Amino acid sequence: MKLTQKIRIFPDSEQEEILWNISEKCRLLYNFALTERIDSWKNKGEYVSYFKQQNDLPIIKKKYPEYRWVYSKVLQYTLRTLDADYHSFFSLFKKGDKSARPPKFKGKKYFTTMVYNQSGFKLKDGYVFLSHKYNKTPLKFKISNKFKFGKVYQVSVFKKEGKFFICVTYDRQVKDYVDNKKYQAFDLGIMKHTGVNLDGKFIELKNSRVDKYWQKRVQEIQSRRDHCIKGSNKYNKLNKNLIRMKRKCANQLKDFQHKLSKKIIDNTKANTVIIGDLSIKDMSKKKKGKSNHKGIRGLNRAIQNTGTLGRFVRFLTYKAELIGKRVIEISEKDTSKTCCVCGKKHEMPLYKRIIKCDCGNHIDRDINSSINIMSRFLSQNAKWTGYQLFADNLRQTGLSIKIDTRRKPLALAGGSSPTLYYVNIDEDSSLKSLNQKTF
Repeated sequence: MKLTQKIRIFPDSEQEEILWNISEKCRLLYNFALTERIDSWKNKGEYVSYFKQQNDLPIIKKKYPEYRWVYSKVLQYTLRTLDADYHSFFSLFKKGDKSARPPKFKGKKYFTTMVYNQSGFKLKDGYVFLSHKYNKTPLKFKISNKFKFGKVYQVSVFKKEGKFFICVTYDRQVKDYVDNKKYQAFDLGIMKHTGVNLDGKFIELKNSRVDKYWQKRVQEIQSRRDHCIKGSNKYNKLNKNLIRMKRKCANQLKDFQHKLSKKIIDNTKANTVIIGDLSIKDMSKKKKGKSNHKGIRGLNRAIQNTGTLGRFVRFLTYKAELIGKRVIEISEKDTSKTCCVCGKKHEMPLYKRIIKCDCGNHIDRDINSSINIMSRFLSQNAKWTGYQLFADNLRQTGLSIKIDTRRKPLALAGGSSPTLYYVNIDEDSSLKSLNQKTF
């Protein structure tokens, strides 16, 4: 399994000059290759491939000798990046995505990410060495001894918010997956994540919404900044504070997602975790209205400000693979709208949190969704023994009883550090009665 570790580096003035010069050569090459593609398409109607541009690199080095001191793999990866940008654009365009835009030229202030793929780097004695021929000054950077890497595939250098970083992509051995016939299904959401296992026990995990804490402060600073003259000392000071606050908010959200995903994977007895196949882009879109209904707004701010559910799914997936577990995504279409008892479909706008079905089933929509996700997985994969066991356990928990609509999601003990709880829905949901157990 390939993992990537991000590490901050501290280049001196000479090393920083070398990095900027290499970046400038990569930027110019990117712009030149982009110009070649645009001109070829406009004048000849022909598409220029990555391999053609890669084969032209020796000609460029002969014509412009300064490109010779840039490691060849770095130049090749710059062309590969442009090719990937075009493929991404065409893929979105064919799907009818109106937000699709072709690659743009890189400005002078842009620091191009330099990628040393397979060769051109060396990690030894707590240092990383990068190859170049600009001058005799070595690109040698100290890294912490706490990082232990196996086989290293790639080292990339980039700059973000005035700081330099390297990303080391390396191989990590994982345990083999074994199906222990225990399953845990989750309905992932903005405010909380709701799960159910084969025993009919439920868990609700409240999301940390630090974005709400920072939102008012960011808007206040942004309003004050926008009333200043652009480029003035006060404008620059407020803009610096604004960037710092946004970075801190993003870091806190990412840290919480790391902690929560690890808690979930480490504490569940199941080796298989089932989640809904989320379409983040569709969730943030505004749906068109009809003659008798207004359009439904997308969850833009909530989706984007909670650190994105897509990233949380990636965290769950790779942490599960490391310890021999598996995360499986299945379609969650209409899982919140379909009654888990009789299968009747209801109209469920976002403000409506409780399903009240004619069959007598009154249940929270997120709990209902997690049950449907579990049932759908078991039936689609022909796990009929588990399906019957799951159905029997749900009958024992008494799903048809009326759920207290005032019941709140389980709070997380210890501030931003996630703590896991599980509870049957017919039990008292107050925090005092909950046991801190493996679910």
